[in-house]
Amino acid sequence: GGPPGHDDQLAAAREPQRLVRARERDAPQIADIARAFLVQPRHLDRVAQADDYDPWPTLDAVSRHLLPSEPGSPGAADINAVGYLRFVATDPWIDAQDRAFLLDGNRWLDELAQARHARSFNTLDDAQREQLLRQVAATPAGENWLSTLISYLLEALLTAPAYGGNPDGIGWRWLEYVPGFPLPDAGTRYRELPL
Repeated sequence: GGPPGHDDQLAAAREPQRLVRARERDAPQIADIARAFLVQPRHLDRVAQADDYDPWPTLDAVSRHLLPSEPGSPGAADINAVGYLRFVATDPWIDAQDRAFLLDGNRWLDELAQARHARSFNTLDDAQREQLLRQVAATPAGENWLSTLISYLLEALLTAPAYGGNPDGIGWRWLEYVPGFPLPDAGTRYRELPL
């Protein structure tokens, strides 16, 4: 009982716990990954990266899957999304927890790929990638991570090339956009300016 919609709200609130319990029945490592994706980014205390983990092949594969190249429109490879993400990951002006969340989500996705398919995400076929990304998107933190990544992909499409994305203004040309001048270059990017 309760007001109209109350039962729906209760069911939605219990969904993450059901997701974790279901994965606990499947395999303990899946439950750990599901819990990791349920963590909100502001509560991350550190980057959970192993010293030998290379996030870039997986971030490249996820980016290409989310923003594929199409005839007449640039995709993640065309806009050098990984180059821009490398800039973001090292930019001291971006909140450290946000940078950690970007890289941690990537690692969690790779752990999920290993648990489900015994392979890293970047070696999976398109159908397997789609299935895992949909599974990730079904959790609040996973949806947040994908949304954050898509926002960075759009930034890579529109950024000044000096920041690693949008090489030769490919995104601007696609949108028929004329950027303002002067454009930043090496040595005049915002983090290199004296303040």
